[in-house]
Amino acid sequence: MLIGEVARRSGVSARMLRHYESLGLVRPSGRTGSGYREYRDEDIRRIFHVESLRSLGLSLREIGRALDDPGFTPAELVGDLIAQTRARIEAETELLTRLRRIDAAGPAGWDDVLRAVALLQALGSQSKDVRQRAALSSAPAPDSGEAPVPVEALVEAALTETETNVAGALRWALARSGDGGPALLARGLGSPDAAVRERAVRTLAALSGEEATARLRDALAHPDAVVRGHAALALAARGETGVIPVLVDMVVEGRNDTDAADALSALAHDARTAERIAAALVDHLGRAATPPPARGRLTQALADLPGPTASRALTRLTRDEDPAVALTATYLRRLRAAR
Repeated sequence: MLIGEVARRSGVSARMLRHYESLGLVRPSGRTGSGYREYRDEDIRRIFHVESLRSLGLSLREIGRALDDPGFTPAELVGDLIAQTRARIEAETELLTRLRRIDAAGPAGWDDVLRAVALLQALGSQSKDVRQRAALSSAPAPDSGEAPVPVEALVEAALTETETNVAGALRWALARSGDGGPALLARGLGSPDAAVRERAVRTLAALSGEEATARLRDALAHPDAVVRGHAALALAARGETGVIPVLVDMVVEGRNDTDAADALSALAHDARTAERIAAALVDHLGRAATPPPARGRLTQALADLPGPTASRALTRLTRDEDPAVALTATYLRRLRAAR
């Protein structure tokens, strides 16, 4: 079969077939009487072998080794190809993500594109100072005409940031970024990484608005106690009394118990709520399973609660069989009497 016919049937151009021949990959086995290249069946099979290996991403040199070296084993090469392909996919995915974020910013011109690229690069910098400056400059002034950094980029940065000051700057930027942040942060609450979940709820707590509040309410039922605790403290600061059971549990368990007790005290702004909180604390004090350290924390949490239930409980606790609890209650009762 002549080269033109081979090219037509195989789909490999005559020019490429000549290139294969120059590299020694596929040499025609014969010549016609007129001196033209003549490909035989085994040559055609080798062409298809070359094309198959090319489709896997092998270079022509690697293909030559694979076909001609009897001691060649494909396992290592295939492993390398898998690693190279993954790296290429990751790079392409990163590029696609960056392009989408720039597109989401709605750039009006190349200046906006370049600014967005610079800020995205700065948010990923190894320098915490650079990251902090990028976060603080990511929300342009309303009348500047500059496109803001996409919310998705700010959320991703916030979920990975470990430096306190930079994290604070990112929360500030997200609070000024408009819609989209609460929903994206809520996804972070589902991360398998506990640190990411905590960053997500802390950042969500820094956002105002009904959507952020609704996401925090959902977080009260989260299986992660840390997430529940941060959500409860944030909602308590917004005056939501539905968090009382979670705050009481925090006091019992000793998780941010001082903050939880302060939040309970702040929520006790009316007699009905104060009595509800005091009753919940007293209920735990009366349980046989409540350990001594927890009983001490519960006693202290009663200190700033107004109303008769807290007063009666402290009076009763001055005679508690646990000396530490009795001493604490006596001290707190004196403080209440002196007010």
